[in-house]
Amino acid sequence: MDRVRILIWTGSAVALAALAGCRSAHQYAHVIKDDQSDLVGSHAAGAETFNPLIDEAVARLLSRQEAKFHTASHAGSPPAPKRVCFVGLENRSIEGLGDFKEQIYDQIDSQILQAPHFESISRRYVEAGLLETRLRPDSLFVPQNMHTFAAAMQQQGQPFDYLMYAKLTSGTTTSNHDYQRDYVLSLELVDIHTGSYDKDSAKIRKGYHHSRLGKWRNYNPFTRQ
Repeated sequence: MDRVRILIWTGSAVALAALAGCRSAHQYAHVIKDDQSDLVGSHAAGAETFNPLIDEAVARLLSRQEAKFHTASHAGSPPAPKRVCFVGLENRSIEGLGDFKEQIYDQIDSQILQAPHFESISRRYVEAGLLETRLRPDSLFVPQNMHTFAAAMQQQGQPFDYLMYAKLTSGTTTSNHDYQRDYVLSLELVDIHTGSYDKDSAKIRKGYHHSRLGKWRNYNPFTRQ
């Protein structure tokens, strides 16, 4: 009987301790200022990964195109702005994007608008054109489909010079409980007038570490912190 009482008392004490621990937990938030670093996701990619990937890939690709048509333009006559139709983002990474998918799309679109010699087609027009032609974004690189889509956009009063498509991939290297994940954002660009093709990509390596306490924390393989 005494043994039963001891087991009951021990179980009750553990339950009360767990309940007290739950009650003591609390959630809080703070505003991150522009000069502060983004929080680093402990389980998956977040702002700290996607923002620099977009900035680097878009800037490099558009800068290279800008250099090309600057060279081809006549001296003294500024080149006319080129219109870019960004048709979508394909996620081929191991992670789901969640609410970041819409944000990545908008960030790429905004980067195009900020480039001095490029203009972007509104996403609403792009979606309307895809709906009208019943084409998927990844099928637009077939020449006939590209011409059909371009004609539909022309009818909407939204002609464009370049077709842009984005793809996100990842690769994972595992070392016991630690692992490294390489994220690559690739941008493909096609000149619909000449058919010329260009591509650029940006890469970020991110390390994840499993602590002995069973809690996940982010691990930076370069600073060892």
